[in-house]
Amino acid sequence: MVEEQGARLGIAPTCAALGLARATFYRQRRCSADGPIVPRVRRAPRQALTPTEREAVLALLHDEPFVDLPPAQVWAQLLDAGRVPPCSIRTMYRVLAANQEVRERRNQLRHPQYQKPELLATGPNQVWSWDITKLLGPVKWTYFYLYVVLDIFSRYVVGWLLARQEANTLAKVLIQESCQRQHIAPDQLIIHADRGPSMTSKPLALLLATLGVLPSHSRPHVSDDNPFSEAQFKTLKYRPDFPARFGSLEDSEGFCQRFFPWYNTEHRHVALGLMTPYDMHYGLAQAKWEQRAEVLRAAYAAHPERFPRGIPLPPPLPTAAWINKPLGLDVAPKAPTAQVAEAVTFSPAGITAPDGGSS
Repeated sequence: MVEEQGARLGIAPTCAALGLARATFYRQRRCSADGPIVPRVRRAPRQALTPTEREAVLALLHDEPFVDLPPAQVWAQLLDAGRVPPCSIRTMYRVLAANQEVRERRNQLRHPQYQKPELLATGPNQVWSWDITKLLGPVKWTYFYLYVVLDIFSRYVVGWLLARQEANTLAKVLIQESCQRQHIAPDQLIIHADRGPSMTSKPLALLLATLGVLPSHSRPHVSDDNPFSEAQFKTLKYRPDFPARFGSLEDSEGFCQRFFPWYNTEHRHVALGLMTPYDMHYGLAQAKWEQRAEVLRAAYAAHPERFPRGIPLPPPLPTAAWINKPLGLDVAPKAPTAQVAEAVTFSPAGITAPDGGSS
């Protein structure tokens, strides 16, 4: 086509109109006339080592004094001994690379391959996530440790505990009491956490085995394998009344006793279709969704001109919650089932119910 139009319009304008480089056109025309172009073989530099000399360099690097040394050390030791190195340091590396002998020879630590956790919850009390965060104390280097356990499907905090230190005994009490209050049966629950000392402790592992609860852990050095707990901590610490520092353990406990009932029963969660965690955890979300839909239908009937896209619907309810969902995998919708257990939060002063009263 370029040949035909080029005779009338010119090669350069034709190539420009077709978006074709002129060099490409001329190269293809030359190849079609003379056959394929054979690339020229690059001539070796005059100072390049001969095959015999390269073998001598390799034999030198294999000698007993130099076999465990890098080329730079060999080159320097030859000069110190009054010997002229046969080549440069870089050429020594080239000779070694040509013989597949360039690698890390030191015995370095190699981390094992950890399986990515892929956890699915289609209803409450199937997968829990828990973690520990620090709350700043009254002075520098003082902290209070907040333990939080939540259900990843409903985002409901099933238990929390505030203490002056991080200890596996406290985590053991928290998880045991949470399972009792939620009536967890053997082989019903998976508890996911990171690899902190309290999460991987032997007493906690023995407790989970006794309860029939399957443990799951994040991969080392991976920051997003426990997203639900991290998101909940962000909600906690971005509250308007969250202080820069807490004056005492009692001060931080009072804040938590206000926050967690609000989070469970009043906070409308975007991922839950703007339902509260309490509604999702105890099977009230579907009825509330239908009530919202009825209100929107009434609004549409009164003023249909305000809704050009038709009858509006509330945000959909979630059907599943994943930790590391596999790509391209869909889950069939499943309605959340009602639960009969009572919620519980923990503090050093005792056990606190969702309404803030002690039990």
